[in-house]
This record gives sequence, C-alpha cells and structure tokens, in this order.
Amino acid sequence: MQVALNFLFAFVFSFIGSIPPGTINLTALQLGLEHKTKIALRLSFAAAIVEYVYAWLAVIFENLITSSPVILENFKLIAALVMLVFGILNIWSVKKPTGLAQKFQESGFRRGLVLGILNPMGMPFWIAMTAYLKMEGWISFSDSVDLHAYLLGVSIGGFALLIVLAYLAKKMVTFFQPGSAVRYIPGIVLLLLGIYGFVEYLLLSN
Repeated sequence: MQVALNFLFAFVFSFIGSIPPGTINLTALQLGLEHKTKIALRLSFAAAIVEYVYAWLAVIFENLITSSPVILENFKLIAALVMLVFGILNIWSVKKPTGLAQKFQESGFRRGLVLGILNPMGMPFWIAMTAYLKMEGWISFSDSVDLHAYLLGVSIGGFALLIVLAYLAKKMVTFFQPGSAVRYIPGIVLLLLGIYGFVEYLLLSN
C-alpha cells in the first residue's frame, strides 16, 4: 500500500511541477510541433533519468536537513513557508519564462541529459516537496522499495508530461501562450499546500 502511495504522490506532483515553461518542456513542445516525436521521446527519457537522480539526492539532503532538533520543532511552519515561497516563485516565473536552449542536432538523449542537469529548480523543489509529503504522512521510506517507488514516480511523472506535450503539441501549445491560466496551476497548488500547512501549524500550536 505504501509503495503505491509513494509512487502516486510522486507522480502527481512531478507531473504538475513540470508544467511551468522551461527549457525541457518547451523543447519537447517544439520537437512535437516539428513532428520529431522520436527525438522528443529520447529527450524525455534522458530528462527522466536526471530527475530520478536529483530526487534521490533530494531525499538524502532532506534527511540531513530535518535531523536538526530546531527544524524538527518548527517543521510544519518551515515546510509551509517553503511551499508558499515556491508557489510565489513558480507563479512569478510564468510571467518571465526561460528561453529555449540551443538545439543539439544529433541526439535528443544527450540534449535531455544536458537540459535536465542544468535545471536549477530540480533538487530544491524535491527537497521541499519530499519534506512536506513526509510531514503530512502521505509518504514514508521504511525500506528501499518505498524509496525507489517514490523516485520512480518522480521520474515517470515528469516523463509523462513531456510525452503529452510532444504528442499533443499543436493542441497544447496554446496553453503555454501568455495569459493562459493553466500555466499558473503548479504555483497555485504549491500556495494551497503552503496555506494548508500554515493553518495546520497554527491549529496544533494552540
């Protein structure tokens, strides 16, 4: 049961978290528009591998961070504030999307690896998200199977979003135009999680 929950929560938040315009998903979108779906598939697979590694490192760093007694005592408040900050940054980034990186003509896989590694928000996002999900009791890592189910969910969630963009490029491209409300979904979700955590902290502290 816990394996399934770890996978599900990781998949959902990875899928949602991959929506904001960035070098990887805009490249997948562009490749789809150019009918280069095989290259987009290789790019998505490479990006998913990098996401798996980043999420694994994030779990390790999250354990180190939350081992501090000071952090443990105020964990719900800290997690809520982190979610609020990430939500605000996410919404702000929609108004100033990252430009497309230069193409690597030969290989979608190499392009996906490079763009995935250069994604500056990958690890901080999963450190914060892992801490939050653990705090709420929605995920747990009692053994390596639980851990890798979570990491697999992270990886496949991002992969699924990129594939959706590539194969439905002509329909999806309108959602990435200026003014499209769907681009604000990840930031709104993070803000709601932060507000929920903050309210829960206030209720428990009273």
